[in-house]
Amino acid sequence: MFLNCHSFHSLRYGTLSVEELVKQAHLFGTKELVLTDINTVSAIYDFKKACESYGIKPIVGVEIRKENRLLYIAVAKEFLGIGEINRMLTACNCDGAELTETAPEFRKVFIIYPLTNCPESLRENEYIGIREEEINLLMKPELKAKIPKMVIWHPVTFSTKKEYNLHRILRAIDGNTLLSKLNANDFCAKTEFFKPVESIKNAFANFPKIIANTQKILDESGFDFTFKEKVKNKKFFTTSKKDDMKLLRQLAYAGLKRRYGEHDEAARKRTEKELKVIDQLNFSAYFLITWDIIQYSNTLGFMHVGRGSGANSIVSYCLGITDICPIELDLYFERFLNLNRKSPPDFDIDWSWQHRDQILDYIFTKYGKEHVAFCGTNVEFKYRSIFREVGKAFGLPKEELDTLATKPLSDHHEDKIVRLVHEYGQLLEKFPNQRSMHSCGILISEDPITDYSALEMPPKGFPIVQFDMHVAEDIGLEKFDILSQRGLGTISDTVHLIKKNRGIEVDIRDTSISKDEALCNEYLAVGKTIGCFYIESPAMRGLLRRLKCGDYRTLVAASSIIRPGVAQSGMMKEYIFRHNHPDQFEYFHEVFKENLSETYGIMVYQEDVIKIAQYYGGLSLADGDILRRAMSGKGRSLAALQKVKDHFFESCRKQGHPENLSKEVYRQIESFAGYSFCKAHSASYAVESYQSLYLKVYYPLEFMVCVINNQGGFYRTEVYVHEAKMSGGLIENPCVNNSRFETTLNDQTVYLGFMHLQSLETRIAHEIAEERTRNGLYHSLKDFIRRIPIGIETVQTLIFIGAFRFTGKPKNELLIEARLLLISFKPENRTMMLIEEPVAEYRLPELKRDPFEDAFDEIEIIGFPVSCTPFDLLETKYRGSVFVKDLLKFHKRQVKMLAYLISRKHVPTKKGTMYFGTWIDVNGDYFDTAHFPDSLEKYPFQGGGCYLLLGTVEVDYHFPTITIHKMAKMPMIPDPRYSYHKEKQYDVHRQLKEDVSMTFRAPYPQEHEIGLPRHKLRS
Repeated sequence: MFLNCHSFHSLRYGTLSVEELVKQAHLFGTKELVLTDINTVSAIYDFKKACESYGIKPIVGVEIRKENRLLYIAVAKEFLGIGEINRMLTACNCDGAELTETAPEFRKVFIIYPLTNCPESLRENEYIGIREEEINLLMKPELKAKIPKMVIWHPVTFSTKKEYNLHRILRAIDGNTLLSKLNANDFCAKTEFFKPVESIKNAFANFPKIIANTQKILDESGFDFTFKEKVKNKKFFTTSKKDDMKLLRQLAYAGLKRRYGEHDEAARKRTEKELKVIDQLNFSAYFLITWDIIQYSNTLGFMHVGRGSGANSIVSYCLGITDICPIELDLYFERFLNLNRKSPPDFDIDWSWQHRDQILDYIFTKYGKEHVAFCGTNVEFKYRSIFREVGKAFGLPKEELDTLATKPLSDHHEDKIVRLVHEYGQLLEKFPNQRSMHSCGILISEDPITDYSALEMPPKGFPIVQFDMHVAEDIGLEKFDILSQRGLGTISDTVHLIKKNRGIEVDIRDTSISKDEALCNEYLAVGKTIGCFYIESPAMRGLLRRLKCGDYRTLVAASSIIRPGVAQSGMMKEYIFRHNHPDQFEYFHEVFKENLSETYGIMVYQEDVIKIAQYYGGLSLADGDILRRAMSGKGRSLAALQKVKDHFFESCRKQGHPENLSKEVYRQIESFAGYSFCKAHSASYAVESYQSLYLKVYYPLEFMVCVINNQGGFYRTEVYVHEAKMSGGLIENPCVNNSRFETTLNDQTVYLGFMHLQSLETRIAHEIAEERTRNGLYHSLKDFIRRIPIGIETVQTLIFIGAFRFTGKPKNELLIEARLLLISFKPENRTMMLIEEPVAEYRLPELKRDPFEDAFDEIEIIGFPVSCTPFDLLETKYRGSVFVKDLLKFHKRQVKMLAYLISRKHVPTKKGTMYFGTWIDVNGDYFDTAHFPDSLEKYPFQGGGCYLLLGTVEVDYHFPTITIHKMAKMPMIPDPRYSYHKEKQYDVHRQLKEDVSMTFRAPYPQEHEIGLPRHKLRS
């Protein structure tokens, strides 16, 4: 009898999870249940599973609403009916079509109208819904005549009074209004909860036709859908399985010859073995579609990285999807694909952030917008949003909302309203709040994608399905992961810049230079990797130094053990010890020695965990796969994971393993959850890291310029500018005659780009360079203002950063000149004002500037000094007693250093928060510090700048860190832009006033208009 049930996927409306909805229906003896969430099919597949687990017949549909007004309820007779509803919603969501007051002419859908929107005539598949409380209305002649077309309408939205209140809060959140301002049309009726089916039938006992119609819909409707039994992805790349396999074999053998030559029998045998498995599992199309996307990318000269378990496949390597040789690293294909696997493989492909959208456009165009969409994802209510949104519904002021959202529960006020906010806020945890786009997962289906879901169009501009990646996988739609990153943008841009500046073609994919290059290995061993993808963070640089990482294989391991799973289990520390002392440890067990000798018996990769689970714990490959999926965050069933855990310990006992050893082994396994890499993934990252490093080693200026332009990396721009300077670069501020939007390199000179001037509009920044290209260099400030449509504030910013230094005029004079040119500026008068009315000549008094004024201008506008170092701006001339180059000599000794703060990272501990800091000394060399809670309490960080540090050096396997005991921020010199005698200021101002007045014969502009408003006139 329940034709209209809402789950909490009716966003900011329903209060019941799918599981709870079905569970309650079961408790009330329901045999059939209809899920009709509002304008979405997000939950229909989870609903089907839940119903079948409780022995309930699942029926699905959608409640169609327009601007919060119920139009009708659509119930699918069969799976094809859902497709009809999906296409109607997609037209509305993606194409701007209007939802009509009455339903379209559906073929496989029942329609139920409320009395408030009942059409004059009804089609055969259309009915009118009547609530219990509306039965008395059937005495009216006009309704009595329609009884033969009526059904019982008993919506379900909540289950308890408390949930009804939560529903009202959700409605207030949805309407961005107060609970007290809701009206009756904004929320559901108080009767929308489950009741015994017989009770509902009894209420309609006098209307057997209505009961019969309701039962008819329930009997004739169903959700006849198969999950993984049939893969829903695009079947063929060509026109048939046979032709797909023929093409795949041809491409694989062509790549085999290119990668391995003509006589590598081991590579040929592995290729043949993989092709047979791919053919048996009907996965040829998946490989070929991925290859096709890569081929398109290659024709445009884009770089990509194929990573993840796909790099375990030699066919992937031969097709150019990945650049990892699985034979070299002993990567077994079965980790990626085996005959027990029923779903397609998962390729993760990275492109530069600049190129990804072009790749996406190709995929949507090539494979048809009717067949391609992004996975969706549910964005849940989070701690801050819960308290802010619920508090707003109760009418709390902004100050209290900020307190609730930003402070822990213990700091919240204890009044009646706040208690209610806490009470109902806790109920909202795990509730979906809105749908969004999966970051990278694309679905390419054989049948129209709207057969499975309605589509939505988020601001990004690519359609999304209304369910997430887990549901997609459940129903047999496997995603292609099309990702982006800035590291690849840096590599690609550097290669192009080298060719442009030096005429040198660098084949960065050549493995002879992207793995185990001698000079690169030297840089690796000392952690000289700032700017390099994945290996530039302080933690990673410290790990490289501790390992004296001098080869590609060690880098592969380092890329994985830096992950939290290995670090938190204590195995990273143990790995470092064993790497440095390979003859001073014992293996946990013989199984570890046999299977993990390459990593000194330490579980480093997902494959290692599976090996230990199988060979030590006696788990099957299927159970090992459950562990793998849990570790990668893809598993959704905690119950399944617990079952595997129980089986692990039971099997260990049967094999006679000591209980304590088994517990330690499983502890290490558990620590990987959500963080571990498969070996192929680590290898892929290591190759990209090496490519970055090679460019840094041999083309440092080109590389650092591209790091700056890609705005990527662990550190702020200032650090990469410092690296460019340390590499011999001459750093120049933006200049209207030399700079572009991005940072540029001219021989050894690095011109910072206009992109670093945050107050400069992007449009203007590009126009400056484009106009210069069209019509030549700017000859003067006047010439610049004539050619670029710009206001006084922007001109002043450019003056203060030194963008007109080519004129040879001091900034003070340029400021006055700009004012004279623009004081009565109107856009429509630009040509007349600047050309037909020449500016009168005037003579300024000679004004002196302090050498450090420019540095303070730079700090204010771009965030850091360019014309000098931070050390030059200190009041003290002291530069430290010990320098970074000598730290290894001071193990266990106390040192005093002067240093500039580069970055800091806080780490919660049982005793409070501690910090790790990264610094440079006056020579520009980097070092790291540790700050424990007791030290921080007395000597906290006080923002950026230079500090005097006192601490003890600890050298841990070739890597020195300093444990700080005391530190103090060092004062800078007074800002010379403001350190004038007032009398001198007034003399200057008076002279300028007279000059400007004589020129314009008009009232003198206010003093603050002469210069940038945040400054006074500078001498």
